[in-house]
Amino acid sequence: MAKTSSVEKNNRRRKMAKQYAGKRAKLKATIQNKTLPIEERFAAQLKLAELPRNSSKTRIRNRCEVTGRPRAFYRKLKMSRLALREMANLGLIPGMVKSSW
Repeated sequence: MAKTSSVEKNNRRRKMAKQYAGKRAKLKATIQNKTLPIEERFAAQLKLAELPRNSSKTRIRNRCEVTGRPRAFYRKLKMSRLALREMANLGLIPGMVKSSW
């Protein structure tokens, strides 16, 4: 089980990224627009830099929903390989069987 503080910090980042998503997208579109004057684009870049760092989507870490483990994460199932294996062995995941050859 991961530290509760790490999981909560990541949840705060998710919430903040969702909150600022529209504002960030608008500023990035202004920065990328080559038809605007350079001063306006630079002002948009400064405003983007003033936003909180944790509002950036790249700061979010994929973590297991069950254990909070940050590594060996399956995006489709939103859980780590260890939690997946444990739940599959207990028969909690429909259609998943242990493989043997």
